[in-house]
Amino acid sequence: MRISYIDNLNEWSKTFSFSIPVTIRFSETDLFGHMNNTTAFIYFEQARIEFLKATGVFDGNTNTEGIPVVSDLQCDFLKQLYFDQTIQVYVKAHHVGRSSVDIHYMVLDDKQEIALTGRGRLVYIHAKTGKPISLGESMRIALAQK
Repeated sequence: MRISYIDNLNEWSKTFSFSIPVTIRFSETDLFGHMNNTTAFIYFEQARIEFLKATGVFDGNTNTEGIPVVSDLQCDFLKQLYFDQTIQVYVKAHHVGRSSVDIHYMVLDDKQEIALTGRGRLVYIHAKTGKPISLGESMRIALAQK
């Protein structure tokens, strides 16, 4: 399978260091016990928030001037996932721009095989105007190091 944002899947998979475990809940599956396809985006969000907290970029405080918003998000499904499987959701900052960050995701199943890959862009915007704002040097450095 060719994934447009990954040149070499094996090399790409080695570049992740941050992850969280997730157990697939019954409510996140369909009649056949498969993980619902929309659930991947919930897991991406959960891992992304923990990643941003770990970098010190996001503390959950909604009273700040700048807030991260998702401008696009995609997922490639490589393997099926099922109820009660524990998966590992990896996230990294792939590219840090002036006002945005390209985030990559990798999900390993309970056999440590890649089940999902994904990517998305976060844009930092001014909370009141909705206009993009600069990430700031300390934020760029923190994201690039994780």
